[in-house]
Amino acid sequence: MKHTQPLAEVFGHLISDQSKKAVRYRSNRLCPFNNKVPNCTKDKAKNPLGVCSVFHEGSPAITCPIRFRENWLITDDAASFFFDDGTAWSSLTEVRLNDANGKSAGNIDIVLVAYDNNGKILDFGALEIQAVYIS
Repeated sequence: MKHTQPLAEVFGHLISDQSKKAVRYRSNRLCPFNNKVPNCTKDKAKNPLGVCSVFHEGSPAITCPIRFRENWLITDDAASFFFDDGTAWSSLTEVRLNDANGKSAGNIDIVLVAYDNNGKILDFGALEIQAVYIS
């Protein structure tokens, strides 16, 4: 199907989706992809851009890093990359990273932690999520 405009998903739904849920998400500027708050914060909090993906060569291409959090599949995929099968793990988001002087060097988007049956940390993996950005 040839698209005449570039927007694929806006506030979590295809622009062709006129369901009650999609209209509610667009009207209230909501994010369905596990943002730290219920609303979309892409570009600015008060009047967010709301574009999750755009069409590229006929297929959606993600433009918002929060979009990768759908159903937390990104953590499952990362855990299968970082850890052996059967490893117990959990994840944390927006983990503060300090420099050698204890000053903030920024946040890590997602940190996965592997632990043993006693809760002792065995290993970890860090994810910094990047997406093509548009405004």
